[in-house]
Amino acid sequence: MLAAAKGASNQKGEIIGVTCSAFKSSKANEFVTTEVVTESLDERLKKLLELGDAYVILPGGTGTLLELAMVWELKNKGFLNGEKPIILLERFWQPLVELIARDDPKASEYVEIASDPSQAVDCLVNAFRK
Repeated sequence: MLAAAKGASNQKGEIIGVTCSAFKSSKANEFVTTEVVTESLDERLKKLLELGDAYVILPGGTGTLLELAMVWELKNKGFLNGEKPIILLERFWQPLVELIARDDPKASEYVEIASDPSQAVDCLVNAFRK
């Protein structure tokens, strides 16, 4: 997240950091221009969904998996605006997409895999050009 915030800052972007006070060490990094503090993980997930125009999922751990699962399932079930793309960065998530596609082939239609940050930007530009 630090690298993404730094890159956005270098381009004079607005960086919104959604933190969770339940995690005592949770704080926004130095590139965040607006911090939104939530009290619980559930509240944080809801705020991320509310604020996002698109979702770029970086390689990560169980917290990132939780965020991906939430946004992907909402999109898969039609509860999330169809115009909000989900872009998975790098091939990290490819095995998961393949596993899910075995039981729910349509679900993989809701995510795009970008091989690098430049391709992720291209995916975003194309999504919002439509």
